[in-house]
Amino acid sequence: MYFVDTVPVEGLGNRHYLAGGAGTAVAVDPPRDIDRMIAAAARRGVRITHVVETHVHNDYVTGGLELARVTGAVYLVPAGARVGFARTPVHDGDVIGVDTGLTLRAVATPGHTPHHTAYVLEEAGTPRAAFTGGSLLIGTVGRPDLVEPRLTAQLARAQHASAHRLADALPDDTSVLPTHGFGSFCSSGQAEGETSTIGREKQVNAALLRGADEFVSELLAGLDDIPAYYAHMGPANAAGPDPVDLTAPPRADAAQIAARLAAGEWVVDLRNRVAFAEGHVAGTFNFDAEGQLATYLAWLVPWGKPVTLLAASPAQLADAQRELVRVGIDRPAAAAVGGPGDWLLPGEAPASFRRATFAELAQELRTASRPPVVLDVRRDSERAGGHIADSVHIPVHGLYKRLREVPAGTVWVHCAGGMRAAIAASLLASAGGREVVAVDDGFDRAEAAGLVVRPAEPHI
Repeated sequence: MYFVDTVPVEGLGNRHYLAGGAGTAVAVDPPRDIDRMIAAAARRGVRITHVVETHVHNDYVTGGLELARVTGAVYLVPAGARVGFARTPVHDGDVIGVDTGLTLRAVATPGHTPHHTAYVLEEAGTPRAAFTGGSLLIGTVGRPDLVEPRLTAQLARAQHASAHRLADALPDDTSVLPTHGFGSFCSSGQAEGETSTIGREKQVNAALLRGADEFVSELLAGLDDIPAYYAHMGPANAAGPDPVDLTAPPRADAAQIAARLAAGEWVVDLRNRVAFAEGHVAGTFNFDAEGQLATYLAWLVPWGKPVTLLAASPAQLADAQRELVRVGIDRPAAAAVGGPGDWLLPGEAPASFRRATFAELAQELRTASRPPVVLDVRRDSERAGGHIADSVHIPVHGLYKRLREVPAGTVWVHCAGGMRAAIAASLLASAGGREVVAVDDGFDRAEAAGLVVRPAEPHI
């Protein structure tokens, strides 16, 4: 009897897997904090004998090399991947023994990367599950544009062929178990559901419903911006990541926090956006630890710049540190726990800004003698579906470098739900010179308030 356990990393929108039998198991695309995979194996009472990668990842730092070293497992990496460490290369059609009667069969599935490989878990020769990495996802596929711009169209076409290869070769009841697709920007779309099978994908996945030309055209047209930190993930994984260091960072007092801010370092307040808006240390940035902390902080921060973390509790700090090592932000320069009262210099008052709803924005636009600046920090693809008239558009991931483009005056900043607006509001407030209002509301409320302008329907 086989098992498959899922180890999710919600902040990055990925899933990792431990699969095996009565005594041994294989880890698939393990996260960098390998203790989670080791704990999963301990709960099952199995030994990890193999660690496999579907591809050299572009959105997180892998734990595969370190997990293999710690457990003594065989480290399997697609043969076509150019890496700088010893590993066992995997070729199309290779079969790896996992446990009695349980094997993994490698299936070349280029598209997300040129060397991408899926693994089919077979029990007594019968396919049970396919670990599809960044190839066939739930209702979508992985992006083909993360490796080299000149290869994007070619890889998009390969992605279509790879999806069909899996669908044609596997029974309809085979489980589809991708790594990406649950919020990761490695996916070309959000996963449609939590679980799937080959049979379901044949009914809903555009890669299996459209011809190659139509599919490639739609896929390429829908690609959005690539997180800036992705440029550092592939090289780190190809070189071989260092082991994780999760020891506590040096503690910073109020004077040290002030000195780091004065030096131009990033001091990041991890508290929720409501608490931050009500009171914070002037000059700090708000990246809510409960949001997509690693994705957005790694996307915005100049790579390599020292980061100091301010947390509401030791547990929040530890969780944030764990999340950040997954994207290569290994050691916070310093950290502090508590609240603004603990982080401010004697006599220094906390900074704050207002939070509001779209209904309040509509009222302001109707009645203010001088209408405010409305700043939309959603992605291009979101804005294409509708926007507030006369709003300024700068996606949040580009705002730090484009602050000078925001017009003077009071700025009401919004996104689709509030989290990114809070980040943007903290960036604007830190820069000074403006009154900032963070719209903490769902974008559907903007439509209800009569604010949304929809694009014109094309004439047929």
